[in-house]
Amino acid sequence: MDKSYSESYKAAGVDITAGYRAVELMKKHIARTVTSAGNDIGGFGGLFALDLSSTPNPVLVSGTDGVGTKLKLAFLTDIHNTVGIDCVAMCVNDIICCGAKPLFFLDYIACGKNIPEKIADIVSGIADGCVQAGAQLVGGETAEMPGFYPESEYDLAGFSVGVVDKTKILDKTKIIPGDVIIGLPSSGIHSNGFSLVRRVFDIENSDIFAPVAEYSGKTLGQVLLTPTKIYVKPMLSLFENATVKGVSHITGGGFYENVPRSIPAGLGAKIEKRSIPVLPVFKIIQQKGNIPERDMFNTFNMGIGMTVIVGKNDADKALSILRSAGEEADVIGHITEKEGVDIC
Repeated sequence: MDKSYSESYKAAGVDITAGYRAVELMKKHIARTVTSAGNDIGGFGGLFALDLSSTPNPVLVSGTDGVGTKLKLAFLTDIHNTVGIDCVAMCVNDIICCGAKPLFFLDYIACGKNIPEKIADIVSGIADGCVQAGAQLVGGETAEMPGFYPESEYDLAGFSVGVVDKTKILDKTKIIPGDVIIGLPSSGIHSNGFSLVRRVFDIENSDIFAPVAEYSGKTLGQVLLTPTKIYVKPMLSLFENATVKGVSHITGGGFYENVPRSIPAGLGAKIEKRSIPVLPVFKIIQQKGNIPERDMFNTFNMGIGMTVIVGKNDADKALSILRSAGEEADVIGHITEKEGVDIC
């Protein structure tokens, strides 16, 4: 049987054989993520063998997201093996906020030109993220779209599915005034606010290879591309060993938008600014862009990528569990009777 090949399609800008080579190059990365019996990559659907022996009342939880305009930094620096971590992180960090364990992940890459080595680089990052999250990469899609995207650019999105027992879904209605808010440090800007970041640095016209003194000589591009931190494994450990009432993933909208999502109506949060380990990159952005402090906390994570709400008497235990899992967690505030977020 003849192998699939179309000279006419290639002349129109779509090289089928490049797609086949990309799949072959990415298989070794996908193999690193395997957690369950499934299928070989290249079929029409991703298979995942679901073990519910320890989950008598299973509820599936899904999350989907992309990397956003942070991808512009990948194009400018020609660094493509980290944005895949961001893509996975933005999905699985949302899933964990329900108390669910991520099971598997699928990606979607749309590009102007399928360069197999670049696609494999992107997938290597996706695989890294899946390994960090304990999720299996069961498949994906690469779409070559000449004339729609520039040849050197691409978009990246994905989704993940997790599972939680119905009895263990986090119930924010149990939150009361006086409950403690614990903050888990971020690794950097993560994957939100990059339209503002790009404007502040005039990124297309800046020297992204210039060293940043506050980061031991790392280049500006490297600092801005620091991958989003994945909190799945420390949080699963916390769920197993302590009572957690609410979790927020601090993404776009910062503290003011995301913290209230894990709090019942009528209650609020007081965040102690001095307890937040503001990262140097945010200080640079604020100073260079002359951005009001409230706007910074309403756009970026400022150094805290996830917040956890526990009872006052459970705080020390929760901190001990998180620190044992490698998180430099600390108390950053508490729940109040006044609705909204007060950062002071």
